[in-house]
Amino acid sequence: MCIICSYLYKAAPVYITEMAPSKWRGALNTAFQFFVCLGAVIASLINLAANHSKSSHGWRLSLGCASVPATVLIIGALFIPDTPSSLIQRGKSDEALAALTKVRSTREGAEAELNDLINCNEAVRSNHEWHYKTLMQPRFRPHLVLTLLIAGFQQLTGIGMIAFYAPVVLRTIGLRTEGSLCGTLVIGVVNLASVFMSTCMVDNVGRRLMFLQGGLQIIFGHVFIACTLAIQSQGQYDELEDSYWIAALVLMCLISSAFGWSWGPLTWLIPSEILPIEVRAAGTGIGVSTNFIMTFILTQCSMSMLCSMKYGLFFFYGAMTSLMTAIIGVFLPETKGVPLEFMDTVWCKHWYWKYVVTAQV
Repeated sequence: MCIICSYLYKAAPVYITEMAPSKWRGALNTAFQFFVCLGAVIASLINLAANHSKSSHGWRLSLGCASVPATVLIIGALFIPDTPSSLIQRGKSDEALAALTKVRSTREGAEAELNDLINCNEAVRSNHEWHYKTLMQPRFRPHLVLTLLIAGFQQLTGIGMIAFYAPVVLRTIGLRTEGSLCGTLVIGVVNLASVFMSTCMVDNVGRRLMFLQGGLQIIFGHVFIACTLAIQSQGQYDELEDSYWIAALVLMCLISSAFGWSWGPLTWLIPSEILPIEVRAAGTGIGVSTNFIMTFILTQCSMSMLCSMKYGLFFFYGAMTSLMTAIIGVFLPETKGVPLEFMDTVWCKHWYWKYVVTAQV
C-alpha cells in the first residue's frame, strides 16, 4: 500500500502540472492535496464510527471502505489522456494535439502551446542519458536542491506530531480519550478548510508569500504550544486545568491551517513546476522518496523525542521551520503564472541562481 501511495504522490502532481493551463496550475495542483485531506477526514469519521460500533468487525469496516476510492481511481485512470509532453517525447505529436485540444478552450490555443512544447522537447529527445544521471548535472542543481529541501523540511514543520500524535498530546494535559479523538477530527477539518483556501488563493497570491506566511504562523504555533506545555508541567495554575487543552487545541489548529495552505500543497506543486521536463519525473520521484523517508524516521522517533524533550520538541520544530522559511524567502523564485516551457527565465532573473545557471550555459 505504501508503494502504491508513493507512485500516486509522484504521478498526480506531475500529471496535473503538465495538463493544467498556467493560470490555473496552482489551483488544480493544490486540489490534489485537498482531496487527500478530504480522504483523511472521511477516514477519521469512519474510524470514529467503527470505534462506536462496539463490534469486533470494526477494523474490517475501516479497511474495506478504503477499496472504494481505490476503485474510483482505477476506473478514472482508464478515461484520462496522457500528457502532451509525454506524448511528444514519444513522437506522438498528433495525439498530443488531441490531448491538448480536450483541455484547452480553442484549437488555435492548443496548436500554439503544442509548438512551444515541441521546441522545448527537442533537447529532451536528443538526450539519451538516464534521467537520474541527467538530474545530477550542475545546470539542474538549483532545481534539485530546492526539491530536496522542500520535500525534506515539510515533515520538519512538525505536522506529523500534530496529525499523528495530537490525541497523545491532548491526553497528557487532561483531555479524555474520546475528547482527544474529537479534537483530532477538528484539526483535520481545519486542515481541509485551509487547503481549500489555498486552492482559491495560490494563483492570485503566489507561492512564495504563502510559504512565508504559513511558515511564520507555524513558528508562532509551536512556540506557544511549548510555552503552554511548559506552564502546565509546573502545576502552578491548577485552576486553569481546562484552559490548557483548549489553548493547545487552538494552537494545533493554527499550525494545521498554516500547513494546509502552505507547506502541505506547495510541497507537491513547486517541484513539479520548477523541474525541467527532461528531469521532472526523476526529480519528483526523488522528492517524494525524501519526503516519505523523513516521514518514516520522524514517525518512529516522535514518541521518544516527546518523552525525552517534552515541550522542547515544539521549540525544535519551530527552529526547523524558521530555518526553512528563511531559505524559502532567500532562494525560492516565484513561479506563479509562468508557463512550464518558459520556466528557465525564472532562474535567470533570480538574484542568486542566475549566476549558477549562467555559469553552466
